[in-house]
Amino acid sequence: MEINEIQNYAASALPIIFAITVHEAAHGYVAKYFGDLTAYHQNRISLNPARHIDPVGTILLPAVLAILHAPILFGWAKPVPVNPMNLRHPKKDMLWVAAAGPFSNLIMAIFWTILYGRSAYFPEPMPLFVQQMGIAGMSINLSLMALNLIPLLPLDGGRITHSLLPDKLAYKYAQVEKYGFLILILLLVTHVLDLIIYPIMQFTQTLIVWLFA
Repeated sequence: MEINEIQNYAASALPIIFAITVHEAAHGYVAKYFGDLTAYHQNRISLNPARHIDPVGTILLPAVLAILHAPILFGWAKPVPVNPMNLRHPKKDMLWVAAAGPFSNLIMAIFWTILYGRSAYFPEPMPLFVQQMGIAGMSINLSLMALNLIPLLPLDGGRITHSLLPDKLAYKYAQVEKYGFLILILLLVTHVLDLIIYPIMQFTQTLIVWLFA
């Protein structure tokens, strides 16, 4: 028995939406922990997807990639506002604020892996649907984690790198941010992005499937 195309998209929808929205909420939660209440005051520390959805990045792009059966699914939500100057130690604390997003994706990838491994316990005809949810959940979360760990501003990996660099180098490194999305698009269209992201995804997926499935 196989699930049809509509069921396949339905199984992918929930993991995709929550992968993107929880990623952003995690930034806001950690920023609040370290003293910045900007996201909190704007009601952005929430698991309600409606507060985070970007029509293009959260819905349109992942849907198109799913329809095209792209090997890597990714997207984005409305960025959670963070004011580093409100953090107790702005440069150091931004490392943890930035790392919260990819870390949340790793945790969600583990959750979907566990669900995938327990799919046989669901009554018929649910196992195949649950398996597809698990696969989609692993794919989108590992894609977002790997993408955001690239040390390129304004990605989370760029924020982490900026926090780790000495002040003078960090200042020079920050000047590259205005070209960040152009560089990212160039990496995407030349498929260099695939060569960066896919090995990270493959290694991490193999590891968490071995540990948790």
